[in-house]
Amino acid sequence: MNKVSTSFDHASGIVGFGLSRDENADRAVEEAVSQIDVEATCFVFIFVPDRLDHEQVAAALGRLVPKIPVFGCTTAGQITPEGYEDNAVLMVAFPRSHFHCSSTLIKPLKPVSIENTAQHAKTLSDRFRRTANWNRFAITFADGLSKQEDVLIAALNAGLGDLPIFGGSAGHGLAFDETFILHGGRFHSDAALLVLVETDLEFVGLEFDHFMPTDVQLVVTEAEPDDRIVKEINGSPAAPEYARLVGHDVSELSPQVFAENPVLVRNHNAWHVRAIQQVIEGDSLAFLSAIESGLVLTLGRGKEILQTLETELSVTSPSGQSPDFILGFDCVLRRLEIEQNDLVEDASRILQSHRVLGFNTYGEQHCGVHMNQTFVGIAFFPPGQALQP
Repeated sequence: MNKVSTSFDHASGIVGFGLSRDENADRAVEEAVSQIDVEATCFVFIFVPDRLDHEQVAAALGRLVPKIPVFGCTTAGQITPEGYEDNAVLMVAFPRSHFHCSSTLIKPLKPVSIENTAQHAKTLSDRFRRTANWNRFAITFADGLSKQEDVLIAALNAGLGDLPIFGGSAGHGLAFDETFILHGGRFHSDAALLVLVETDLEFVGLEFDHFMPTDVQLVVTEAEPDDRIVKEINGSPAAPEYARLVGHDVSELSPQVFAENPVLVRNHNAWHVRAIQQVIEGDSLAFLSAIESGLVLTLGRGKEILQTLETELSVTSPSGQSPDFILGFDCVLRRLEIEQNDLVEDASRILQSHRVLGFNTYGEQHCGVHMNQTFVGIAFFPPGQALQP
């Protein structure tokens, strides 16, 4: 069995983890499971690389950990104790001494019924027995190609009220062909997972990107909202007009170009990225978030991505302690920009030093909003260690 070399080890914190880079699904799951204390675990998150057969992963989990809930999804990359990776199975084990959970699967996801989804979430919350002086939050993983995350997170937010919700859209490398959610021992498409979590740990939510708005505006003049397709921008075919504004030819448009030249929407005093997925039908643009005719988009300009990453992850407790760990959902387009600028090693060192575990997403959810090209996460502190204001 391969020994995992990490910047933090299995005994150094509250959360446990298992990691394998084996190319065989059975062996990979077995190796990862062997590194966690199953008997002490309340539930597990598993993040699966695109090269492994997800059905074989589910079957192996059923054999090896049949008695504890395992939730997860396919990914566009993993954030392990080594930083960014593409080919690792990552399991994050939450000990029952500090965590309780309740879960449900929302399937089919498309179309989302706002009323039914909100009521379903409220019912789950009402039935989840409370422990005195413990804190609560919710996690959601959604099919990253369902085109339903905007409505889903709004519905969940309505049903759960003040309960903070964090989430990521499942991925499948850069294929953008299919994604899967794990619940109840099976992987599901056209589905979303909701996990309510209770903990005696203090935690704080994180949400950040590294973009500022410019003066360049793009008005969506023709769109197909149900499919997140923009056909015209500023009265011209969408792809050629976007390419002109960012100084490229249409033939040069790629995920890397989209990552470095995002478009933003304003939500009150905040700006959120509406990421472009790809060019389709020659001159239209497919998006990863909600889009509609009349929407005013603003071209974004990037700030220094590593400096932003370091600064935003540097949360501490009142006594100056760093988080025990950070659960992170990081957009694959952020990672593409980091790769294109040959910054993966530096970014991985930052993620290591701040003890981040998680995955690269097709989209992120926080505070009732679905967004792109954003890092969303939860920083956990030992009991009594709240965030320094």
